[in-house]
Amino acid sequence: MTSDKPSASRRTVLTALAAAATAGPLLGQLSSATPAFAETTDPTEYPSNTRMYQELAGQEGTSFSRRYRRHEKFDLKMSEKYDFPRTAILALHGGGIEIGTTELCLGIAGYSPADSDGPPVLPTTHDYFMFEGLLSSGNRALHVTSKNCDDHVALSLAASHLNVLSLHGCQYDQLALPATADYPPGNDRRLAVVGGLNPVFRAALVKELRLAGFPAVDSLSPEYASLLKNFNGDHVDNPCNRTMLRMGAQLELTTELRESLFDNPTSRGNRATTWNGEFVKFRDACRRAVATVEAGQPIL
Repeated sequence: MTSDKPSASRRTVLTALAAAATAGPLLGQLSSATPAFAETTDPTEYPSNTRMYQELAGQEGTSFSRRYRRHEKFDLKMSEKYDFPRTAILALHGGGIEIGTTELCLGIAGYSPADSDGPPVLPTTHDYFMFEGLLSSGNRALHVTSKNCDDHVALSLAASHLNVLSLHGCQYDQLALPATADYPPGNDRRLAVVGGLNPVFRAALVKELRLAGFPAVDSLSPEYASLLKNFNGDHVDNPCNRTMLRMGAQLELTTELRESLFDNPTSRGNRATTWNGEFVKFRDACRRAVATVEAGQPIL
């Protein structure tokens, strides 16, 4: 059971880290320090975003940040119909918590990771939300298990869209795949674990990621259902499933996969400016999967 009160040790650590972050430049985190279990609650974690925001009041912009974008869409003509946002991209553990997920969120949404305030760099855009850890170290302390997320903007985005793609990070060894499994082929520890309750979305992601050269598995397929149950994003309270359709998609990306998307993944600044061809391939594969799903959701 998750305690309603964060531990004193965590509060002490966060206070020290916040002071350090305020005193000097923010450095990024190596992803090896940020394990993630999307559906398993760590008893030392905050039980909700609300509790974290209360305890870290006044530290937004130094210890953590929240950024989102909702695109203005409207239909003012009685005789015509117009498109509306159908898919939102989420990075609930961005920044130094699960490195690379912030940059992927911006990229898949159609923006440059180097200039989130700038105009879109791709012709199609998606709404997005990102929570980011900004501490110089120890960002794991800012992790809130997905099913416990109660950030109002994140949940309102999910509830107002047909689809959500939620991005997460994990370590390969956490997956505990048996040596006899198909992975890692040739010692390739890059792996995308595809989850969420939307089977069409999962299938599109697996297909497009594999075609782009990235190992990917459907965590809810019979082959992997028991092995990857802690990474499958199937909880109904997971924001990826709190959509208008009550189902969505989630990606758990191993450290090796996320690091391969950047020439220098060691800091927030470096990731924003050294995303490479692999990043583009991964971004575009996800965008093609989104387009496939949306094509089956016509505006009537």
